[in-house]
Amino acid sequence: MATIYDVSVMAGVSLATVSRVMNNNTKVSDKTKQKVLDAMASLGYRPNTIAQSLASNCSNSVGVLVSQLDGPYYGPMMTEIETALRSANKHVIIAAGHSDEKQEKEGVEFLLSRGCDALILDVEAVSDEYLVQLSQASTPVVFINRYIESIKDHCIYLENELGGYMATKYILSLGHKDVAYISGPLYKLDARDRLKGHKRALQEHQIPFDPTLCFEGNFREFGGSDAMEYLLSQNKQITAVVCASDQMASGAISVCLERGLRVPDDISFMGYDNIPFPQYISPKLSTVNNPIHEMGKMAALWVLQQVYNDKAVSVESSFTPELFVRDSAKAIN
Repeated sequence: MATIYDVSVMAGVSLATVSRVMNNNTKVSDKTKQKVLDAMASLGYRPNTIAQSLASNCSNSVGVLVSQLDGPYYGPMMTEIETALRSANKHVIIAAGHSDEKQEKEGVEFLLSRGCDALILDVEAVSDEYLVQLSQASTPVVFINRYIESIKDHCIYLENELGGYMATKYILSLGHKDVAYISGPLYKLDARDRLKGHKRALQEHQIPFDPTLCFEGNFREFGGSDAMEYLLSQNKQITAVVCASDQMASGAISVCLERGLRVPDDISFMGYDNIPFPQYISPKLSTVNNPIHEMGKMAALWVLQQVYNDKAVSVESSFTPELFVRDSAKAIN
């Protein structure tokens, strides 16, 4: 098996120069770098990254834990994380927690066991206390879509209560009073915050919150369709539905269309997240923007700044939601 010494002999350079080439050190000329790379290729030499990380106390890898690997929400986030880190010659190791406390903790332990230089976590089931304790350990950690006051410097988050308020306030501004709500799973902080914002908007307009017009969904399309089936079964006047995710709004709209209800002529809809595909359906979905891709990028930049000492990057931790008005909601006649 070829060694770094063999590479240095074939290339006619010192061991230090070979090491600089492997670490992408810019102090090596292009001509010398090519000689080293040619020697490595000729000998079939592969750097021992485990040995390198032990020697340098740096693995150049970052662990990323998300709730799930599919769907239009997490994909853009992971893409931004990987792109930002890859541009700095860092690599990601990804695990899924499936919104389950045991699996989230197992995912964290797995990533730590891989010697990751830092962790980027989008977790929902573990407690704040667990995350505070984790943030005090030796491996730096940053949280996406989670806000904990005592460790706010480690948090990248959206003001979800404001987003929920904006969504319902817009619907009420169109004259709707009989408004149903499809929430996300209420064990999730973002779902609770969006519902809190919905209730605040109702209260401002002196409209009582009706629990029978609220259904706890799951942020997915089938959760929205189940919710709409339930809401229609209540046989109550409903002129608008505010949904805590675009995916649930899509599922709910499909049920309405199957029942012969016209959107927005018979019933208006408001979503949340501003994922791509509802922009291309008919009617185009009005929604609240959730810049999850930007939050992913900021988490990666946080790691580059805090862990790899890249002082050139700027990190934004708090994001303000933005209303996108399209075609799925209209004023009451």
